[in-house]
Amino acid sequence: MNAKPSKKLEVFENPEPSRDYLICIKIPEFTCLCPKTGQPDFATITIEYVPDKICVELKSIKLYMWSFRDEGAFHEAVTNAILNDFVGICSPRFMRVKAAFKVRGGIYTTVVVEHRKLGWEAENGFTLI
Repeated sequence: MNAKPSKKLEVFENPEPSRDYLICIKIPEFTCLCPKTGQPDFATITIEYVPDKICVELKSIKLYMWSFRDEGAFHEAVTNAILNDFVGICSPRFMRVKAAFKVRGGIYTTVVVEHRKLGWEAENGFTLI
């Protein structure tokens, strides 16, 4: 296998930059490590975004998510890092990252973070899920 974990997100030009549309990406096998115990934390990451000029390529997202597997990170920190990295690479009109972590010690954690481009509002009839 040639693929390796990578923090490099790849992009391509939005094929319909004049239209608002929502891209939903679900990653049900996200893992990172608890920074306190070193034990694995498992989550489903959902990324929803309205692209502007650039879209993020899916294979690079898979390799990017894989790169967290051996890193210790608090749930809040990793969710915000994902949003920051994606916004930094593609400057979307809107983006939401939801990290729904599996139960640990009887506690479920879900972290949701959003970015909205300054001045952007959803078009009439366009509903964010």
